[in-house]
Amino acid sequence: MATVAIVSFRLGLSDGVSVVAARWARILERLGHQVLSVAGEGPVDRLVPGLRIGAPEPPDAGEVSAALADADLVIVENLCTIPLNLPAARVTAAALAGRPAVLHHHDPPWQRERFAHITELPPDDPAWRHVTINRLTEADMAERGISATTIHNPFEVDAPPGDRAGTRRLLGVAAGELLIAHPVRAIARKDIPRALQVCEDLGATYWLTGPTEEGYQPTLTALLAGAGCRVLRSPAATVADIYAAADVVVFTSLWEGFGNPPVEAAVHGRPAIVSHYPVAEELRALGFRWFEPDDLDPLRAHLASGDNELLAHNRRVVERRLSMEIIGAQVADLLEGAGTSA
Repeated sequence: MATVAIVSFRLGLSDGVSVVAARWARILERLGHQVLSVAGEGPVDRLVPGLRIGAPEPPDAGEVSAALADADLVIVENLCTIPLNLPAARVTAAALAGRPAVLHHHDPPWQRERFAHITELPPDDPAWRHVTINRLTEADMAERGISATTIHNPFEVDAPPGDRAGTRRLLGVAAGELLIAHPVRAIARKDIPRALQVCEDLGATYWLTGPTEEGYQPTLTALLAGAGCRVLRSPAATVADIYAAADVVVFTSLWEGFGNPPVEAAVHGRPAIVSHYPVAEELRALGFRWFEPDDLDPLRAHLASGDNELLAHNRRVVERRLSMEIIGAQVADLLEGAGTSA
């Protein structure tokens, strides 16, 4: 049994990196490893405030080294990928020099216009392995001289169902009301205007479940005030409750490193409306059948027919390509290659 430390800006929260890191932690524990969480924010084993996004002071090098000292392997979740705290990335990279580590890359700087000028990330070291969550980023890394392996995000296919009736009652949603969930953070790249338009076209209620970040609140306030559909802004008790309560999931993002909600919708038996951001095409190639935001008639027909074959098909894709068992085997192979196995 090895001790594996997972380190990031924040862990244990609702953002996509936290969600994926938690699933990796469960995989590691099932493989027999002890997992420690280290982050600047969140319910973690070792809190290092200087690692968090927007920390006023850089983390102390000694504090970071001490937090990671007893780990046989360190998995860095996006902290050395996206420049949301460059001093933290530098200190973490220095602490891991020459040590076995996996740098798990979700959002490299060149994939975001506001970070495209940052060229020092990701760092590299002969002792490290690099993992991307999509093949597009793997190819980008190769162009920059970094060899990486793609491991898609894992999903629990046997997650317990949520409380549909109870959640809809708490939201004040009537039995026949068409409820479309948008389970994302409220930020510009999620294209909330397009999601609202979809709901208006379908005569549906729009439910935005995530927090507002990146200074988007003034824009969001104006958008929701002018919406031509009913809007709900209440969070659900659990992720499963979101999918249980919703009739449809909308995911109109302009860019995503992966895009968990459409896959989660497949696990929970809900149809999804998905835009054509680049990595969505990679996921569609796995076999997913999603509806188009610019052509809603097929979705209308699906909802009217009550045909569940499409939903069953999408769930099978998750089971065969993205389940915890399938991705867990890939993680086990990765750890064996990194010199850490159960």
